Parts: sequence; structure tokens; C-alpha cells
Amino acid sequence: MSDNIQTVTVLSKTTWTPNLFSFTVSRPDSFKFTAGQFVRLGVNPSQLNYYKQQENTLDEKTDAALDEDIFRAYSIVSSPFDEVLEFFSIVIPDGAFTSQLQHLEVGDELLLNTMPFGFLTLARYQKPLPKDLWLLATGTGLAPFLSMLQDLQTWEDYEHIILAYSARSIEELAYVEKIESLQEDFGSLVENPAKLIFIPIVTREPVEGALTERLPKLLLDGTLQARAGIALDIDSTHVMLCGNPDMVEDTKEALKTLGLVMNRRGEGNIAVENYW
Repeated sequence: MSDNIQTVTVLSKTTWTPNLFSFTVSRPDSFKFTAGQFVRLGVNPSQLNYYKQQENTLDEKTDAALDEDIFRAYSIVSSPFDEVLEFFSIVIPDGAFTSQLQHLEVGDELLLNTMPFGFLTLARYQKPLPKDLWLLATGTGLAPFLSMLQDLQTWEDYEHIILAYSARSIEELAYVEKIESLQEDFGSLVENPAKLIFIPIVTREPVEGALTERLPKLLLDGTLQARAGIALDIDSTHVMLCGNPDMVEDTKEALKTLGLVMNRRGEGNIAVENYW
């Protein structure tokens, strides 16, 4: 096993919908990361309690297929300063990894590659200077933004933080209670904290207080900016995108149409992360 691979233990699991769940694992003492980064998690299905309890019902061929380490990239939900690591996952029915991960139970062991990856971090922004931070997420793309919003530096550096979070149904809009407590739990710990503006979006059913269109349309027709009460400005806006690849691509193009530019070598407005 590589020196970077460590075993971690599942401490808790939260099921949001039949296809969405979160879980926490133990954090190795030496593991460090920056809010917004992701890691590679590994699972050996044959070692999960779910399969151990059924070991007498599996044939040799099935056993062999399940007895291998499978790794996938996962953004970290938790703060860089938390004692545990939290992850947010979707179940892909035919996915080799998530179709197994849905069977997680407290006490199961996973593998963690302790080398963090990714540049969806606030440190990438050199110009423009921080003022308004827009975090645009769909589904499990919310994860890196929750990590950033549990880092006091984020609250110190910005005047406004707009979190627009889109899901298909109200049930899939996870972590809402946590989001609504962030201003109090973290913003209150710094002087002159940013103001957090949370904009829920539910695209496939009417929900009171939520917008209903896709993010690119909401940006192009000005609805999102109007709800936030803040304009997009090339000289003061940082925008981060994470989630469904189609959303990321379409929203990126919408933002460019509105005059914002990709962040390269520290300069520019738009930052994205594609790891699936």
C-alpha cells in the first residue's frame, strides 16, 4: 500500500434521499487540506459489514469481483480545522464505487489518499481583490463550498457571499439547516463578517421561496442578481462553479457573456472544478 494511503473509519452516515447521502470518517492526525480541495477515497466492497454479513450467500466469482480497492475523487465538506472528515455522495446505480458506498455502515473502514488535489480554492484569486463571492452549485457540488464557509478566513475576506444551490426536488436540497446556521456559527466569530445570501433553486417542482430555472438562465435574465441584490462586476466579483458538468459549462459561458473572465494565473473572475 502506498505511503499516502491510510485507513479511516466511518463514524456516521446521513441519508438525504434514496440516492443522496453524507458520511463522516476519522481524520488522520497528519492530514491537511485547503477548503475547496478534494481527495481520493477507496473502498474494498468485500470488507464492508454489508457483505461480511452475507458472505455465505455469495459465490466465488462475485466474491472475487468485490475484493478489490476502488478509488474515486470526493470534495471535502468539513472545515480544514474539523476533527473529522465529511463527504457528500450521490448513488450512481451502475457506478462501481457509489453503488458499493451506499452500503456504508458506522464502523466500516475506507482508504484515504492523504494527498489533496484541486485548485478550487480562494487562494487562487489575486485580482480582482475579494469583495463579492458567488458560489454556484448543483447537487453534491455543494461540498467544497460548505468547506469554504466553515473557514473563518472566507468570512473575513469578503463583503458578500452569495450561495446559489440548485437541486431537482426539495428533498435533494441537502444541508439547508446547516447553511442557514453558517452566518451565526462562523460569521459571528469575526469582526465585520461577510453577509451570506442563500438562494435555493429547485428545478422540477414549485417550492415557496426557491427559484425554479437553471443557473445559466437565471444569470442571463438577471433573476439571480436581482434576488441577491448584487450585480456581477468584473472588478469586484469572484465566481466559483461546482456540480453537474453541463451546468458548469453552460454557466461558465453565461458568465462570459455577461462580461466576466476565466481565472488564470491568479487573475480573473470565474473558477471551476471538474473531477468527474
